[in-house]
Amino acid sequence: MFTSKKILLSSLLALATASSFAAPIPETAKTNGFAVGPQAWSFNRFSAVEAVEKAAEAGATVIEFFPGQRFSPEGDAKFDHNASPEQIKQIKDLLKKHKIHAANYGVVNIPNNEKDARKIFEFAKELGLYSITTESTDAIDVVEKLVKEYDIRVGYHNHPRNKNNPNYKVWNPEYIRDLVKNRDARIGAAIDTGHWATDGIKALDGMRLLEGRIVSLHLKDRPILGRGTADIPYGTGAVGIAAVLDELKRQGFKGNISIEYETNWDKNVPQIAQCVGFVRGYSAQAK
Repeated sequence: MFTSKKILLSSLLALATASSFAAPIPETAKTNGFAVGPQAWSFNRFSAVEAVEKAAEAGATVIEFFPGQRFSPEGDAKFDHNASPEQIKQIKDLLKKHKIHAANYGVVNIPNNEKDARKIFEFAKELGLYSITTESTDAIDVVEKLVKEYDIRVGYHNHPRNKNNPNYKVWNPEYIRDLVKNRDARIGAAIDTGHWATDGIKALDGMRLLEGRIVSLHLKDRPILGRGTADIPYGTGAVGIAAVLDELKRQGFKGNISIEYETNWDKNVPQIAQCVGFVRGYSAQAK
């Protein structure tokens, strides 16, 4: 009897602890049902403080941070999983002020050892992140252990295929599908539709291969599928953004959509705002 009560208490404590780490992205942080906002990399010529301010200026409700961005316009301090408690508090206060929800962090290398990897998950816990984005396939055993402990999701990201590096495989959605298929359900794909477009992969084809495993997106539109094209506002190119949103709805997607706008670096807030606006107006096109 005592043993049964002890097991039950341990289970309840574990559940309470896990749920306190990674709550779902709140509905108040969503635009037309989607948690959409910039990847701070879009503002990599500015600081993390300025990135939050620019996200608010663009009408976004969420942001994804990346490792190593300058913390503020003053000084050379960086903002990443080595940030001080004071830096984290300042960012959290700024997010609260601008009503921006921190949803994700990446693309970050997760070391293949628990001690160093844990630092990243602790940072994610402190910010209340939904997920972490990585390409560290070699660390998947460590990732799975910490995903279970922290109840924070991890998505494997794709850059374009590198013909000079045959060991780089995450460009291929089939590889990511096979990598995560027998792993914890909170491990999946952080897909980049722009990089898929570079490799000639149609967004819907890749998404359907990864059904049920899409953790987050770097959602980009491109004029055509193929190399040598730049990001353009949603709905003006060949990726088929409305169809992507349709597919996310069909799959019951709960993660965040990052607008990683790698064009017009110094003055891209209007284009990012246009992308947010497309999602805001999506219901007029929704099926």
